[in-house]
Amino acid sequence: MCGQPLKGHEEDLKQRLGYMTQKFSLYENLTVRENLNFVASIYGLRRGAAKARIGELLHLYGLQGREKQLAGSMSGGQKQRLALACATLHQPELLFLDEPTSAVDPENRREFWERLFDLCDQGTTILVSTHYMDEAERCHQLAILENGIKRADGTPQQLMQDMPANVLEISGTELRQLKQNLIAQTEVVSAAQVGNRLRVLVSKQIPQPEQLIAKWLTNQSVEVVRPSLEDVFVACTGGRHVG
Repeated sequence: MCGQPLKGHEEDLKQRLGYMTQKFSLYENLTVRENLNFVASIYGLRRGAAKARIGELLHLYGLQGREKQLAGSMSGGQKQRLALACATLHQPELLFLDEPTSAVDPENRREFWERLFDLCDQGTTILVSTHYMDEAERCHQLAILENGIKRADGTPQQLMQDMPANVLEISGTELRQLKQNLIAQTEVVSAAQVGNRLRVLVSKQIPQPEQLIAKWLTNQSVEVVRPSLEDVFVACTGGRHVG
């Protein structure tokens, strides 16, 4: 890891790694500054360097004026920013983020990802686990895992281009019954209702998927559409359980 074997280099590697947990894991009965000071002491930052770095992070993550606020009284977005500040306080080379935005609103999620891109520009390598496909699409490289097994990897664009299924959308009425008819066909990887449309994945081994679908249609229309990363995930992990 980071060009070194784990055994015998644990302390050195600890200084080069950062980790942010899915669940807020800082001390809720400590203030913002007390949590930051505690983390700084764990990583052995000297008092002057720690003070300067904490001041920088308070400004960067919009926590100025909240230094004396108890962490437990903060909102989800504020806790998220504090957790990221603590995880990057020692300026790690490699940062692990475990589903970091699962408890925050869309605006805070977007702002959080802007901070991650800032870190990338500064040279930090970031490994994120997420179940949000719109977040996954922001990443430079992806690996799709199922039960600990890697099913696919590449850039988001490559994965969407190379997925083993075509994506069709069906509009009209009686979509629930149509879905049941379609998922009984072996050529159909998955079918799921999205609003007033039915999104269907058909194996790429079928050269004209619209014709396959057409024989099941009554008052509906069908068109081939651009795949999404959610489609890629479904296609790579079997998909037939999706409904």
